[in-house]
Amino acid sequence: MSTIHVVEEIYIYPVKSLAGISCRQALAEEMGFENDRRWMLVDAENQMITQREHRIMSQFYPQISKGKISITFQDQKHEFSIDEHLENPLEVNVWEDKSEVVEVNKATSKWFSEHLGFECKLVKIIKIGNRKHESSKLKETYNVSLADGYPYLLVGTESMDFLNEKLKDKITVLRFRPNIVISSKKAHEEDDFDHFSIGEVQFKNVKPCGRCIMVNNDPQNGTLKKEPLKTLSTYRKADNLVFFGTNIVSLNTGIIRVGDEVVF
Repeated sequence: MSTIHVVEEIYIYPVKSLAGISCRQALAEEMGFENDRRWMLVDAENQMITQREHRIMSQFYPQISKGKISITFQDQKHEFSIDEHLENPLEVNVWEDKSEVVEVNKATSKWFSEHLGFECKLVKIIKIGNRKHESSKLKETYNVSLADGYPYLLVGTESMDFLNEKLKDKITVLRFRPNIVISSKKAHEEDDFDHFSIGEVQFKNVKPCGRCIMVNNDPQNGTLKKEPLKTLSTYRKADNLVFFGTNIVSLNTGIIRVGDEVVF
């Protein structure tokens, strides 16, 4: 049993590319934490919308309470039920993966369209198996949510500390949109984790996470910076990718909590 690796923070991101929610505990499921990236915005051609092109999305803040999700943007708020959706299925792509989704409702799509300034729809993935993602490294196929590739992203505290030692302007782990932050002993040791458990849940490491320009978007104000990719590329670049954090999958369903130990 490890006495070093302990869960420090847990996050979910109900709507892909919007702000996240800090949690004291979360239910781990096959597709990711409950209510994590089950929703996504798509444009008029049903193409996914992310912070890569629309940095203002970081300024939309979700909250979950009593079976409803509320989204706050500036001084405006909109609310919809976790369970509501229209019946007609849509096919969208999350990168190379085809995904079957449904629109939440017309009023919610209209609210996002008005505040983003272009026509869009809020859609939801409902069933396990409505999107499958193949790991090129492990040659395995996973049922996933609307996350970029894998259900969970794990980051160690020492990885963040090591990076911040090199940065003039310090940043928080929120730049990397992790699901689980653990205390660690050395930078990037999470890359080499294999199988481990947290609380009731067994996890398997898939591969380190290649990062994109989105981590340069300051979530506090939606402005694009040069960091941290500029600095990370000096010591975390391989095969034309810059790596930070590691992608993991859960092998069973259960609760994990802040303070739980990571057991190898």
